[in-house]
Amino acid sequence: MSHGVLKTNDAPAAIGPYVQGRSGNLSGRWIITSGQIGLDPKTGNMVGGGVAAETERVLANLRAVLESGGASFADVVKTTVYLADMDEFAAMNEVYARAFSDPMPARSTVAVKRLPKDARVEIEVWAFLTS
Repeated sequence: MSHGVLKTNDAPAAIGPYVQGRSGNLSGRWIITSGQIGLDPKTGNMVGGGVAAETERVLANLRAVLESGGASFADVVKTTVYLADMDEFAAMNEVYARAFSDPMPARSTVAVKRLPKDARVEIEVWAFLTS
């Protein structure tokens, strides 16, 4: 993959499983997912078990969308995480960190008032394929 990691001492260092930024040449193909919540695709119902279980399902849903486009988590360069409660950040982050490997994607995490179906977490990704 031809995406570099941007790192500078003139901005705060990453404090979790993400990087300050990513770069790459633009002769390739983007896959941009819609936000995924913890819906089980077989039942159409939200998974139980709290934010960690929801994050697992969200990542499985994202993996399926990426694979349908010929991509994987290794191609992800940017994620946005929406949390219903920032107090659940650590539990989400633990599951999230297991899904990605170096180079980590850039990431934004925001707390929101409410998510669809009263989900605890929603994640969207941007992946870039060079072939």
